[in-house]
Amino acid sequence: MIKAVVFDVGECLVDETREYGTWADWLGVPRHTFVAQFGATIAQGKDYRETFQVFRPGFDLDGERDKRAAAGRPETFGEEDLYPDVRPALARLRSDGAWLGIAGNQTLRAGAVLRELFAGDVDLIATSDDWCAAKPDGAFFRRLAAAAPVAPREILYVGDRLDNDVMPALAAGMRAALIRRGPWGWIQRHDPAVRRATFRIDSLAELGDLVTAFNAGAC
Repeated sequence: MIKAVVFDVGECLVDETREYGTWADWLGVPRHTFVAQFGATIAQGKDYRETFQVFRPGFDLDGERDKRAAAGRPETFGEEDLYPDVRPALARLRSDGAWLGIAGNQTLRAGAVLRELFAGDVDLIATSDDWCAAKPDGAFFRRLAAAAPVAPREILYVGDRLDNDVMPALAAGMRAALIRRGPWGWIQRHDPAVRRATFRIDSLAELGDLVTAFNAGAC
């Protein structure tokens, strides 16, 4: 049975369109140009951070985050950036008795924002900075398994990426749901590996019925 559902952050819960736009502004690059290069970088199977190197060779993402914060323009997101299916999906899964978590590759600053947004809504909020382990490293999923009060096979990890979310979660003995939205969700949606996901969804609103059916032995 699936007893716990844990969500990635970017493009799973949070629409990052506005935030990537602010990075384009910080770099002094037209937003559509930045987005085009971002998509090309992902389509080539490269680390998304290489996008920044195209426009500013030697770009240090962590250092620039600090500079943005010092300039009063920190990376951030809020209620307005959540996908509209997030709150209803969490409420449905909670009402069905699932243990809920949020865990993704995020900074300590983002973790603080998440704790404000989801206080009382989930049982766990953790970031890669909290755990000193980042996806797709197996150490991240081992920390998640240790934090959840159920066996790994009873955890469903939900994310938008095959490489960072689905495949490493499956390798850790968990179930995995691929949500097909955001840059990776769209670009990777035709990869044959998609079939390995426990569920393939276009909206978090689908999860409640899918988990219920799975636990009833219907799928």
